[in-house]
Amino acid sequence: MKKIAIIAIALFTLQINAQERGERKKGRADFTPEEMAQLQTKKMTLDLDLTEAQQIEVSKINLENAKARKAKMEAFESRKDNKDAEKPSKEERLKMKNEMLDAQIATKQRMKSILNAEQFEKWEKLQDKRQNMKGKRKMKNSEKQRRHRD
Repeated sequence: MKKIAIIAIALFTLQINAQERGERKKGRADFTPEEMAQLQTKKMTLDLDLTEAQQIEVSKINLENAKARKAKMEAFESRKDNKDAEKPSKEERLKMKNEMLDAQIATKQRMKSILNAEQFEKWEKLQDKRQNMKGKRKMKNSEKQRRHRD
């Protein structure tokens, strides 16, 4: 009798966790690239005290980046939905990583030409902080997955 009760509780717990995970994905805002660029530009205006001319130029960069990100996310989602799709090869992963880094370098160069020295330094610090947070999230998620498997 105890075993049946324990199994029932375990199944109930698993069901609740699966539902919560699905609800979190549905809760994400599905912004258009234009909306994402606008929000990011406004945040940068607050953080860096951008002038009107700088806002226009930064907005263009943010829009280009948002469109590229959205296209990559849609490609990833369609690949993820296709159960028969193979994982990218080592060469494909290397190519994608190089493309991403090239885009980051280009963005950094463009931002350097738009922002003054003080703003650019602050922007770089914000980028570093963002990368560190991203790394911490990955570590946290990998720990959760490891504990879940055990």
